[in-house]
Amino acid sequence: MNRTPELYWFKSSYSNGGGETCVEVATAPGTIHVRDSKNATGPRLAFGPAAWAGFVEYSSGE
Repeated sequence: MNRTPELYWFKSSYSNGGGETCVEVATAPGTIHVRDSKNATGPRLAFGPAAWAGFVEYSSGE
């Protein structure tokens, strides 16, 4: 049986801090997980390191 360790979630620095549009991020070896902070048990996205780097670069407008 494979057991996945519990993820440590933290609020993204890209969130606005007002609570309306906050995302949380958790890292695991080889994967970055993203979820809506208002729906912690809802759907999640998972990115590989290269895809995450591209996402962050695009999101920051660089």
